[in-house]
Amino acid sequence: MTALQPIHRAPKRSLWLEEALAAEPDAERVEPLRGAHRADVCVVGGGYTGLWTALRLKELDPALDVVLLEANLCGSGASGRNGGFALSWWPKLSTLVKLFGEAEALRLGHAAEASVAELGAFCLKHGIDAHFRQAGWLWTATTPLHLGAWEKGVRACEERGIAAFARLTPEEVATRAGSPIHVGGVWERCAATVQPALLARGLRRVAVERGVRVYERSPVTRLERSSPPIVRTPGGAVAAEKVVLATNAWAASLPELRRVIVPLSSDMVATAPMPERLAAMGWTGGECITDSRLMVHYYRTTRDGRIAIGRGSGALGYLGRVTPTFDGDARRAAVVERGLRRLYPTVADVPVTHAWAGAVDRSENGVPVFGRLDGAGRILYGVGFSGNGVAPSVLAGRILASSALDRRDEWSTSPLTRGPLARFPPEPIRFLGGLVVRMAVGRKEEAEQAGHQADALTRRLASLAPSGMQKGGNGDLAETPSANDGPGPASV
Repeated sequence: MTALQPIHRAPKRSLWLEEALAAEPDAERVEPLRGAHRADVCVVGGGYTGLWTALRLKELDPALDVVLLEANLCGSGASGRNGGFALSWWPKLSTLVKLFGEAEALRLGHAAEASVAELGAFCLKHGIDAHFRQAGWLWTATTPLHLGAWEKGVRACEERGIAAFARLTPEEVATRAGSPIHVGGVWERCAATVQPALLARGLRRVAVERGVRVYERSPVTRLERSSPPIVRTPGGAVAAEKVVLATNAWAASLPELRRVIVPLSSDMVATAPMPERLAAMGWTGGECITDSRLMVHYYRTTRDGRIAIGRGSGALGYLGRVTPTFDGDARRAAVVERGLRRLYPTVADVPVTHAWAGAVDRSENGVPVFGRLDGAGRILYGVGFSGNGVAPSVLAGRILASSALDRRDEWSTSPLTRGPLARFPPEPIRFLGGLVVRMAVGRKEEAEQAGHQADALTRRLASLAPSGMQKGGNGDLAETPSANDGPGPASV
């Protein structure tokens, strides 16, 4: 029997979840799991990955009995706390080629791009008003020292004839971003933004309509690796032929995954509505934007005219534990707000009305990991989205559903399903080393923002950040980008 780490309720709801629940008055009138149940598949986790998996399972076999267990409310975790960037995997193309070979990397790249449009089409078909807007993503530099951070990712696409990115002049970048602080960048065409919690709540509604049995306020406390496996909550239990673990950062406490992913915090703030100010700045195209810091800033506008901005890599999780500090810290929120004021000095007088945070499950190479915990193959997992999970979770649902049903298709046989290809160092080396590297990264970036290089020792220590966390942009909530393969938004 394996004990799962407790999932605490964040004291502050995100702006997104606050808006979503205001439009859904009965959302909190839920009945937790009680008593003993049986199911064909039990999905643990009511975020994007769990919900897309449940939906795909019912799509492949409508007669399946699927139970989904969520510790709080669907959308209250990372899927309702992220920045709402729906990005492709084109910035990661060189990493995908290195890991999986040319053909599979290109297949995954095209599939990830298509998943952005598929997400929008799903919302349209099912009446989910998740504020989907496919206006692209600006990957920018906000200091001359960061110019060209995107080159490797852009060239990897250009060399293969993939027109994913458009090169912009510095003037075009500054105009589209609404601030002269932006001194260069490129634009990825296919990216979109969503209101994250409205998307999660909409997926939940469709899942229930398709017959998925959803139990919220039902945290899984123990997993019995029996035949069949049994998941236990404080009030009940589910015995299922297959179990799918879709708990993101909280899976880091499992022994098999402790060195596969590391929990990192990502923090966001949002301003009061100011549509007239955005119009005056010229930021009216709806683009989502990231800078090229290692501790990346990611920012976008909202339908009611706010700026929502986040910053990745705050708290670290020792032994894979997600502690209450991940849910927010006034000092970290103040750092994010300072970033906002620097990027957009003309809105210095506009108040910040919301601040929230959450945990990101970072893999060593920034690519998600899918596999099976037990030899019998009855317990599956999908983790390590590294901040870029809004659109890729569409693919994750296909991978996990096909794998759970033992289908032989392009999803269950993808090299992505082979389990971990890279691991972090063991504790306490990972945690202590992470603290040292994080401090060095902070010093390095403060120096670069001031227009000069950091000292040699600081640069050397900062270079020890894991692959996929060295230079780039970001996307769905926050995370750190990669010099090798660009951004890694964080779905916190």
